[in-house]
Amino acid sequence: MSRVVLSIGSNLGDRLARLQSAVDAIGDAVRAVSPVYETDAWGGVEQGPFLNAVIIADDPGRDAHAWLRRAQAIESENQRVREQKWGPRTLDIDLVCASGPAGDVVCRDADLTLPHPFAHERAFVLMPWLDVDPAAELTVDGQLKPVRELLDQLDKAERDGVRPTALTLIAGRG
Repeated sequence: MSRVVLSIGSNLGDRLARLQSAVDAIGDAVRAVSPVYETDAWGGVEQGPFLNAVIIADDPGRDAHAWLRRAQAIESENQRVREQKWGPRTLDIDLVCASGPAGDVVCRDADLTLPHPFAHERAFVLMPWLDVDPAAELTVDGQLKPVRELLDQLDKAERDGVRPTALTLIAGRG
């Protein structure tokens, strides 16, 4: 595989430092990092707002499951605890989609679902993704769709809940 889109988020502790630690841990594979957004918590659990961003990375030697293992290791390094679905987290790294020489990766196993089954419903994924890849496309229900179109289809309140910040992440530090 060669390319992966990762959504990163944090709402516990030093949120920006947690996001930066993910960028640093991915290291030389990082090709683009979006601006940072602040987002109201999603999923109905009462908690503080998240900082969110998107990373595009490329590593020909890493397949989708290797990316998942790497993402989970980075979460663990940041004291991620999985106690409550959609609950607060020090760091959350989701694989949004992946592609390689044969095209988009489709995976539906016990550990990994690609493309991410909810990415098209989450403005906090789509907005930063468009910042780093304005021509981005995502497969939804077996059809490749422009991410801009998917974002436009979301409820205005969902889009308005994702607010730009002046915060930035720096690639190439790690």
